[in-house]
Amino acid sequence: MSRPPLIRPEIRRWLGVHAELLSFGGVLLAGLWLSMRGGWILAVLGGVLALGGAVLAVGAWRRLPFRRTVAAEGLVEIVEGAIRYYGAHAPGAELPLRDLAEIRLMRVQGRAHWRLRSVSGEALLVPVDAAGAAGLADAFTALPGLELGRVSAALSAVADGDGAMRTVWLRRG
Repeated sequence: MSRPPLIRPEIRRWLGVHAELLSFGGVLLAGLWLSMRGGWILAVLGGVLALGGAVLAVGAWRRLPFRRTVAAEGLVEIVEGAIRYYGAHAPGAELPLRDLAEIRLMRVQGRAHWRLRSVSGEALLVPVDAAGAAGLADAFTALPGLELGRVSAALSAVADGDGAMRTVWLRRG
């Protein structure tokens, strides 16, 4: 007779997606606890720790829509200012961030994809739920004029099937 798992699969998936946010929330709480222990040295150390945890938790909260269970084939890497995608059935490609002209979210064969177009017109399709695709949030923050909130809203809409395509960023000039 097999025993049921200690943690239900849906809770395990939720914890996996929210692990970064929960850990930084723990740092915030540890800092608050330390600041309440008494004495000005502990109060200052706890305040610094709590402030650091809060800043990191806000960043994790903003990246949360990008974190998805890996369900697509392929691997995304961000190395030295370039986005690399290695597909399982297609050749890999690389697109430097400095050459990026447009970011779109679109549905292809029922699955959400990032469509990254370079200034020369080359396009790279990256599944939203590919391994390593969550790192695109950090890479995109380096782009001038990009609003991460707008990207998150478009990601939610396209990934949930509400929209076929959304342009989330265009290079100006």
